[in-house]
Amino acid sequence: MTLVLFSTSCKKDEDPEPTPDPTPDPKPEAVLDSLYRPVDPSIAASIGFFLDEWTPKAFTIPASSDEGTITDSSPTDTVNIDLNKVITKIPAYIFGNNANQWMGQIADQPALMGFLKDLNTGVMRFPGGSISDVYFWNAPVNSPPADAATTTYNNDGSPKTMAASDWWYGTRPKSENWTIALDNYYTMLAQTNNIGMITVNYGYARYGKGNDPVAAAAHLAADWVRYDNGRSKYWEIGNESAGTWEAGYKINLDDNKDGQPQIITGALYGQHFKVFADSMRKAAQEIGVTIKIGAQVIGNPQANSGLTSSTWNSSMFGALGNDADFFIVHNYYGPWHQNSSASVILKSALTETKAISDYVSASASTNQVQMKPIAMTEWNIESEGSKQKVSAVSGIHAVLSLGEMLTHGIGQAARWDLANAWENGNDHGLFNNSAGSANPSEGTWNPRAAFYYLYYMQKYLGDRLVTTSVSPSNSDLVAYSSTFSSGEAGTIIVNTATTNRTALININHFRAGAKYYWYTLKPGNDNGEFSAKVMVNAANTAGTVGGPLTYSSIKPFSAALSSQTIKITVPARTTLYIVAEKKR
Repeated sequence: MTLVLFSTSCKKDEDPEPTPDPTPDPKPEAVLDSLYRPVDPSIAASIGFFLDEWTPKAFTIPASSDEGTITDSSPTDTVNIDLNKVITKIPAYIFGNNANQWMGQIADQPALMGFLKDLNTGVMRFPGGSISDVYFWNAPVNSPPADAATTTYNNDGSPKTMAASDWWYGTRPKSENWTIALDNYYTMLAQTNNIGMITVNYGYARYGKGNDPVAAAAHLAADWVRYDNGRSKYWEIGNESAGTWEAGYKINLDDNKDGQPQIITGALYGQHFKVFADSMRKAAQEIGVTIKIGAQVIGNPQANSGLTSSTWNSSMFGALGNDADFFIVHNYYGPWHQNSSASVILKSALTETKAISDYVSASASTNQVQMKPIAMTEWNIESEGSKQKVSAVSGIHAVLSLGEMLTHGIGQAARWDLANAWENGNDHGLFNNSAGSANPSEGTWNPRAAFYYLYYMQKYLGDRLVTTSVSPSNSDLVAYSSTFSSGEAGTIIVNTATTNRTALININHFRAGAKYYWYTLKPGNDNGEFSAKVMVNAANTAGTVGGPLTYSSIKPFSAALSSQTIKITVPARTTLYIVAEKKR
């Protein structure tokens, strides 16, 4: 890693003239202070109440650092940061994740709990994807409700006979180490300083055999709100209900007693949502807590091409109106299940995120409903065949995705997921899963590469996202910049290319302090462009997957800061996390 510093002046045509001072010849520091005039914009409707939990963030100046190396290379790219142009305050729950039913009890795993506290996800979604629609949170094990269906349907439309053991239950004993009891989920929240996001069983409203299956399912959800007692702020009605793979997408008409169609529609979901929301809000009011309830919205017409998903938004909004508190979207980036290259994967973060935000906003406007905050409650990459999902490229993609979500007004996000099944590297899990099909070359709960990219992003991202531009327009560098309420300025720079670049960074409207600090995250050399390893500064992993377990004690690089301009080398496929001190 190499860098050099030199002075530059702010452009007069970009900066307003300072207010005249009666004191002659003001000091340069006073002029710079007068140029720093950030104004928070109005809160975007797509973020909304997800900023209610916003708090100022202070950067902790490192107690010690390693001296960085100087370079005299000519810059290839320019990064212009305008501290006065705030895009948004940064929502508290953008770094969320997903727990699930097959990763073990987890609350009794101190190593994992320590990693999650360090990661500071803020919110943890549960009980996990499609299982939500076959999950009975309070039913005794292997004793589903008497009115639960005996037949659901597979993805191909063929019938599936449901035995008692095919349903999922929240009352699992804590002695079962392959799954998780609901109470252990709550224990995990408390241990890791997370709040809950619950996906209730909407499928039961469709496949239930009672006289009023919608009321029965809504009552079950409302009782969960009461039991939860304020530990979860955000609630979702069902999971991916427009998908053929979901329980409730198709039902056995011989079992149904309230005249529902065999195949779900958006309009039907909208009608049912209002019943659920009414019961759940009454339950929350009874116990004196406030909850927000989200409705499923299709975020991209290309994601699902079936008839139900293609008409979902228009018909759902027509029945739902403005009753939802927030809109739920899911996205698995990149061409579905293709052995895509790293460049294709990384580009998907830059194109698909904006497309989702634009599509949801346009859909709400077209259907004349109020725009609500957007929560992307599942996201990851879907490339496979070269162990892409467990690679450092997946971590780089995570940084790009979150940067784009913040840039384009996504209010909350929860990455899928904490732990999964290894499947020869086709594994979304952030950690090696000791309870399931683990990678034998990894230790129990070993963090994979993406963990490190997310950890340092949390550490070096401030509390306000500010405007950043990169030139030339076809640059391979992507940058996201922020400020801390304690006065520091930071930027995260990703080199998406396979060649080294040198960036000239201009931090406009900034009074430079003594030093700036940075971390360099770079993939390893194994497995071609999909290395399972990541190097942090000069520290590497002793194993075959992930990064150094000493991540929390690794010193940043540092260099003297004499102006608001920095020149720094960004090696191929490297991510830099940089924070500059403000003059004290």
